[in-house]
Amino acid sequence: MVYQRIRDLREDSDLKQRELADYLHCSQQVYSNYELGQRDIPTEILIALAEYYHTNVDYLLGLTSVRVYYKELDTE
Repeated sequence: MVYQRIRDLREDSDLKQRELADYLHCSQQVYSNYELGQRDIPTEILIALAEYYHTNVDYLLGLTSVRVYYKELDTE
């Protein structure tokens, strides 16, 4: 699920793999392997992707369909 979600988010944002790879400080091939499920995505990369897309890691992992960004929640 995570692999399809990060690909869909990237495509919906009209971004190239190279652009995300640059943001994540990895090669385009490594990022491609994340999207293809050929490489496990490290926790710090999942967090960076959630921050980038203003969503949450649970959404990326497929644990929820709610894309709420935790920084946008009312914490009162």
